[in-house]
Amino acid sequence: MLFESQRRQVVELCVQLSYKGYFAGTGGNLMQRVDATHVLVTPSALDYLSMTPADVCVLRLDDLQQMDGERKPSVETAMHAGILKRRADVGCSLHTHQPVASACALIGEALQVPEPQAAILGPRVPAIAYRYSGTTALANKVAQAVTADTQAYLMKNHGVICLGRDSAQAVAVLDQLEAFCRAHLQQLISQQQAQQPARASVLARLLGSLGGAL
Repeated sequence: MLFESQRRQVVELCVQLSYKGYFAGTGGNLMQRVDATHVLVTPSALDYLSMTPADVCVLRLDDLQQMDGERKPSVETAMHAGILKRRADVGCSLHTHQPVASACALIGEALQVPEPQAAILGPRVPAIAYRYSGTTALANKVAQAVTADTQAYLMKNHGVICLGRDSAQAVAVLDQLEAFCRAHLQQLISQQQAQQPARASVLARLLGSLGGAL
């Protein structure tokens, strides 16, 4: 089996992301660079808690030809490949439906990031316009949005993408984005409480679900 140890690491990463609540069932996907030619991609429509190393797909990055793996690769393969082709410094691209950052993606507005979070996320978290999952249109939109100084991206109505030089850094970006989005939503809800006293109890419950006021 090609790249067995690296594929085992992908399985472990997917389990980690599932327990964090960033992956759920078959939702979410990733691509990891293993050398100058090959990448690993999560399979399509497979529960990550039942995935094995043999299920992880090995592809050539340049043409996405599948070299090994018992499953069909993720429908978002072209999207991840476009990122890795555009950013040679990126070794891991993660697409998740993590709850709090995905709520910000539903709002669909770019976020300005202050220091010290900007050192991890970048100065701004863009909001990429919605396109159907798995389409060339989505892959093109994402590739056009990716910049050298930004590691986190909201996808309108679709979740988030986070990047890193390796999987550890990409997960750190995911964690930082979730924390930043939580604080952002807490601030928005607190402002609404002051502006809409008639909805104060509803907003208080919503705020409580995010851990309370800042």
